[in-house]
Amino acid sequence: MSMATISPTQLHEMTQAGQEVELIDVRTPVEFREVHVAFARNIPLDRLDTARIAAERNGSDQPLYVICRSGSRGKQACEKLLGAGCCKVVNVEGGTMACEQAGLPMVRGRRAVSLERQVRIVAGLMVLVGAVLGFFVHPYWIALSAFVGAGLVFAGVTDTCGMGLMLAKMPWNQVSGNGCSGTASSASCSAK
Repeated sequence: MSMATISPTQLHEMTQAGQEVELIDVRTPVEFREVHVAFARNIPLDRLDTARIAAERNGSDQPLYVICRSGSRGKQACEKLLGAGCCKVVNVEGGTMACEQAGLPMVRGRRAVSLERQVRIVAGLMVLVGAVLGFFVHPYWIALSAFVGAGLVFAGVTDTCGMGLMLAKMPWNQVSGNGCSGTASSASCSAK
């Protein structure tokens, strides 16, 4: 079963025509709180219970749309959902950024540093620390820079980022007390 995609413009046209759209946003709760499509609900990728969603959708002939920031995590979520037996899973091309440009109704909250940007900051810092410590303390510290470089190559080849998954679980990427739930039956997180 192959994964389908939809453009933000097509998604917008569907909602304008009054069509019911079930849209799951798989970004972190903090990213979701910053900006999200008005009719999306938040189920972070690291908490995506694919078996439960597949069981709840059993027999549904309506597509399940998945979105993230730019499309990569959405693609991963779609692949997981398809693997769990969900049918008609559709990734939104370009993610939330493209939906915003296409004019979909958006909910805005408090600004946050995106997960992708956090990965770049941490990876760059680790490479810098490894190089500096390797030069001034002991050459073995250069292995830290090599390890991060190997991780970035792996992330690029597999389109899976272990550092991103770890950072998503950090306290600053969580939202407490806003009604956000990682279950498929929740409505959506409120934008505080």
